[in-house]
Amino acid sequence: MSPPMTSLESETKKISPAKSAGCASSTCGSPASRDAMESAVWEKVKDHPCYSEEAHHYYARMHVAVAPACNIQCNYCNRKYDCANESRPGVVSEKLTPDQAVRKVIAVANDVPQLSVLGIAGPGDACYDWNRTRTTFARVAKQIPDLKLCISTNGLALPDHVAELCDMNVDHVTITINMVDPEVGAEIHPWIFYKHRRYTGVEAARILHERQMLGLEMLTARGILIKINSVMIPGVNDEHLVEVNKWVKERGAFLHNVMPLISDPKHGTHYGLIGRRGPKAMELKALQDRLAGGATLMRHCRQCRADAVGLLGEDRGQDFTLDHIADEVTYDASKRNAYREVVARERGDHVVAKSEALETVKATGSGRSLLVAVASKGGGRVNEHFGHVREFQIYEASPRGISLVGHRKIEQYCLGGWGEDSALEGALAALDGIEVVLCAKIGECPKARLTAAGIRAIDDYGYEHIETAIGTIYAAEFGGGSLAATA
Repeated sequence: MSPPMTSLESETKKISPAKSAGCASSTCGSPASRDAMESAVWEKVKDHPCYSEEAHHYYARMHVAVAPACNIQCNYCNRKYDCANESRPGVVSEKLTPDQAVRKVIAVANDVPQLSVLGIAGPGDACYDWNRTRTTFARVAKQIPDLKLCISTNGLALPDHVAELCDMNVDHVTITINMVDPEVGAEIHPWIFYKHRRYTGVEAARILHERQMLGLEMLTARGILIKINSVMIPGVNDEHLVEVNKWVKERGAFLHNVMPLISDPKHGTHYGLIGRRGPKAMELKALQDRLAGGATLMRHCRQCRADAVGLLGEDRGQDFTLDHIADEVTYDASKRNAYREVVARERGDHVVAKSEALETVKATGSGRSLLVAVASKGGGRVNEHFGHVREFQIYEASPRGISLVGHRKIEQYCLGGWGEDSALEGALAALDGIEVVLCAKIGECPKARLTAAGIRAIDDYGYEHIETAIGTIYAAEFGGGSLAATA
């Protein structure tokens, strides 16, 4: 049965968002396949690392922290404005004025040729702190007109700014939607501030829900691509997110990103302080697998800080604080232009490699799946030493394909030439459920520890395309050969 329409949604019931966004089917807009989407949509996502899994290997994003004010409270959030040591949404090292943000964007664009996207993700709400958001985008667009502009919002103030977003050529918007049932929402969002009044409990959650659905429909009707972020909170909304996925698919969302709750008492969030745990990696994957066939899933999110800079999986934000930037900076497009030419060639080779790897997997005739943790610095290749890894990219190989299904953060094992036993124990815990680790190089000691834990560590495919290496290993394991022979 289709979810019922809310009172605010009825104002836009004439809209057919799925049709206008070009994403009615469960495969349309798949981050893994440019063939599955319309050419106009592909042009929007091909260089956007958050909206295309393929693009995230090559292109970088940056967030500017110009929007500190927020109009809702979330039990998983505690914004920090002078913090360099935490990696989670809502955290920044310094708040910026629009003028400071423009100076920072130019400095990053001159030094980070991969930069393709500028986002405003707070540290509050980009739509509530609208004047700062609008001014920043207008000034950046004059300086670097080819940067994609996108915002993240909780959706409460979103409907008030849809027309302006369109006028500014913002064609990517992320909305955080954790519930479609206000009873569930009241457990996540204790209050909202709407129309000069504070609301609490179920009433607050109902208003937030209606505004989120209205904003989603208004945007998709105008062809803006929408990514939905949902925080998976065990015991609160983990089962309910199946329903959320249905709702946002029916209303034309391009992607649904289900993220794990980050819950640590030292962060000072309500959930952290009361001991609400985050999901285990395999619990998150199990929920994401259940959602297959619904709204297309994003699985490569890194839950970035509100001042993140660089490729997903890295953060160079501390290299670009204001004290590192000259008072006067002039944009130089040469590095970015040269980089795009190189990437165009590399992506073509990568597409061919992925196709050949899939054929290798299919040729085995096996119905098995294989979970592989990959050490990569970017470019879609196995190019990181095990001892230097801060996160593994997790791939699943099966007859359906070779797909990125998540990532696992770990503490760096090798520091100053010596391995840290505690870091290795943490890595082993993070690799729960993983059968193979692929890296450019690994020492004998950590390799032996992984083997004892039932995990194959393989460094024979350094600098190969990830899919090529996985396809070869899959064929050796399930095609009549032996995985041991490749190790």
